Amino acid sequence: MIIATKSRRIRRAAAVAVTTGAVLATGALTAAPAQAVTAPTITAKGGYLMNGATGATLFSKSADTKRLTASTTKIMTAKVVLSQTNLNLDTKVTIRKEVSDYIVSKGASSARLIVGDKVTVRQLLYGMMLPSGCDAAMSLADKFGTGTTVKARTANFIGKMNTMAKSLGMTNTHFDSFDGISNGSNYSTPRDLTKLARSAMKSTTFKAVVKTKSYTAKTITKTGATRTMAAWNNTNALLGWNGTLGIKTGSGTEAKYCLVFAATLNGEQVMGAVLTSSSEANRTADVKKLITYGYARI
Repeated sequence: MIIATKSRRIRRAAAVAVTTGAVLATGALTAAPAQAVTAPTITAKGGYLMNGATGATLFSKSADTKRLTASTTKIMTAKVVLSQTNLNLDTKVTIRKEVSDYIVSKGASSARLIVGDKVTVRQLLYGMMLPSGCDAAMSLADKFGTGTTVKARTANFIGKMNTMAKSLGMTNTHFDSFDGISNGSNYSTPRDLTKLARSAMKSTTFKAVVKTKSYTAKTITKTGATRTMAAWNNTNALLGWNGTLGIKTGSGTEAKYCLVFAATLNGEQVMGAVLTSSSEANRTADVKKLITYGYARI
């Protein structure tokens, strides 16, 4: 008798499951259970989404395939800087001619820093993360690398980036630049970059920087005067949308369009990355889909 009752219960449960699936397929339900939310289709070649609170995977598309990262590399540059012991964000860094020469030779994105000006570490972080200034990234790498020349110091700093990547479990990542302008071996994956994002967002300074839409720096000139820089505007147009807090865009001829993102709404946290989107518009659409999906899943 007990066996028969148990059998009937199992058949009823199976019938309910089948019926529920059929109703979902026809779209008859107005609100599907979280576990039944349909995963979105994204145009980016690689994508990953995690629950920011638990680290659980919510979405994955070629999440472990190595790809060019463009300026999302600068997240690691910031992470290494902010991990320095006894860091003083108000320490002044003099902008070197080598930095200007680098920007010109690479045709790189710039915060328009001026040779000879003294700029604080905090300002350089804003200059690197908002307008994606490669000049700010190089100045930070030069400041916090070890060596007797700019080349040696920046190379040493890149070594620190790779050491940090290993410590964070970014097993499919390698950096050969401080700004994402690849020298042939600068790559990561959507999963690895999301791991990096989760770690970086634990820093209150990093979080404050990447969620800022516009920042105006006042630097000190060679003569000691104060120079008010033109405002640095964040390249991330998604800031503020549906709780988006950052983190960093990236683009390049080969890397196409990339974005590492974080968003929080009603206590729900999602983080992720899309790499190799075909256009800026598609990148934005992909990330919106993932954020919306992540909230629904949680």
